[in-house]
Amino acid sequence: MTPHPLNDAVTALMRDVAARIVMPRFRQLAPSEIIEKAPDDLVTIADRESEIALGEGLTTLLRNSRVVGEEACAADPAIIDTIGAGAVWIVDPIDGTHNFASGHPPFAIMIALAEDGETQASWILDPVTDQLCHANKGGGASIDGERVIARGSGGALPVAGLSFTYLPKDIAADMQARADGKLECAPIPRCAGEQYPRIVLGVNDISMFWRTYAWDHAPGALFVTEAGGRVARFDGTPYAPTQTGTGMIAAATPELWDQAARILVG
Repeated sequence: MTPHPLNDAVTALMRDVAARIVMPRFRQLAPSEIIEKAPDDLVTIADRESEIALGEGLTTLLRNSRVVGEEACAADPAIIDTIGAGAVWIVDPIDGTHNFASGHPPFAIMIALAEDGETQASWILDPVTDQLCHANKGGGASIDGERVIARGSGGALPVAGLSFTYLPKDIAADMQARADGKLECAPIPRCAGEQYPRIVLGVNDISMFWRTYAWDHAPGALFVTEAGGRVARFDGTPYAPTQTGTGMIAAATPELWDQAARILVG
């Protein structure tokens, strides 16, 4: 695996932010430090402080780069429209905020580097275990510095993490009926920073997502792809952080992706 040239610096920054900002707040948040941005969508003081610190650090690492962060986009949705031009750091300061705010893992810090709308590198850090997933376009994927290749679970049925939380009820009901007896449905971790590594490690074969915000999926999509898996929209269009819309499937192999698409969307 060939790491991105900025890998060491980005990794050091993420671990510093995890140690200084994220973990000291874990299980220590006051009620006033947890805000509901929208139904079932939380933000904490740690999310906001983490995004600021990551943004300041990342823009010093790469000249003329910008940050598109989840919390900045929540405050000003127009920021997302800039994601396709130039060098952009896509930042999820705490992925799995609901878990973090509830006082239990998993949650993650996630970063992707895009150039003119194409993801070039990504990092996913689990602040609790210190596990680091890294991908470099054309250079492969690694966990804690060791190259990884996605593999299926090998079960009688593909193991699927299906995120129905944000689906319209009729679509969710249809997919659940389609999956019955054809997929082994596993509980989802409510954290993309955990769900994507599960695909590469063979814990899950397939994941289905409805919301496809860049900060939730650009890091993991590159990680799975560079490990040999496939991440694409329901119609087979490869995932890109500039895309809008809903619905996406990630799978450990292209064959498993095809199988999942046949089952879930026909």
